[in-house]
Amino acid sequence: MTTTTPAPRTAGTPQVMNAPVRNRRSPLASVGLHVTLIVTSVIAVFPVLWVLLTSLKPAKYATTTDFVKETTLENYTNLLNDTPFLTWFGNSLLVAGLTTVIGVFIAATTGYAVSRFRFPGKRGLMWTLLITQMFPVAVLIVPIYNIMGTMGLLNQPAGLVITYLTIAVPFCAWMMKGFFDTIPREIDESGYVDGLTPFGTFWRLILPLAKPGIAVTAFYSFITAWGEVAYASAFMVGDENLTLAGGLQKFVNQYGAQWGPMSAASVLIAIPAALVFLFAQRHLVTGMSAGAVKG
Repeated sequence: MTTTTPAPRTAGTPQVMNAPVRNRRSPLASVGLHVTLIVTSVIAVFPVLWVLLTSLKPAKYATTTDFVKETTLENYTNLLNDTPFLTWFGNSLLVAGLTTVIGVFIAATTGYAVSRFRFPGKRGLMWTLLITQMFPVAVLIVPIYNIMGTMGLLNQPAGLVITYLTIAVPFCAWMMKGFFDTIPREIDESGYVDGLTPFGTFWRLILPLAKPGIAVTAFYSFITAWGEVAYASAFMVGDENLTLAGGLQKFVNQYGAQWGPMSAASVLIAIPAALVFLFAQRHLVTGMSAGAVKG
């Protein structure tokens, strides 16, 4: 029987393992991919850039492509000094802030309860939360308007907060349940051994581990309240009660539109949303990185 002896490996020569060969794109495919990415990026950024540049132009150039002629901050000064924009901004911050805080608390506690405990009506509760997301605003606005009118909550920030919670909480509760399902139950059991109550275990042990879910839930709740138009326009009247969604409609009437103040308001409105997104993104990335490290 003949045996084959492998050739001796020379000292200092690394042993090469058989590794899969990656498919390399052809130059034409690479150029096409980069061109597609560039065009897509331009399409995404162009509307934002157009609004920003329009806010820096005088009214006579508002609908033209003369971006660098007579650059001015007049639209911003007129918006802040001659309109109730700051009042609308404050109302929106109040409504969005309350919606975010209350929505995160309700969604987190609901998601934890559904993830960890067994109770009568659990399946029905989750189905109810899911089904409520299937109805469009056009169907719900009239019954919610009647309910708010009966409760005396029309033209009140509390009415808008409750309305926005009906939008944000069902989706966020489902999402938080998914995050809590990924956290081992042994952590809950260790809390019980240490004498913590179920709420103490949730608050001190589980909630810090669910930072990615909290961040995304907070961002979704804030954006739901910050950018919603239909309910805000139907439920709120009077300049002192309007939010930004209703206030911006003052710049458009049957005779024309005030593009300068409207574009300036759009830029200022985008700032809080961008800040909340950066805050949520930072915590989301931190939470995912922490969860990826074991040991």
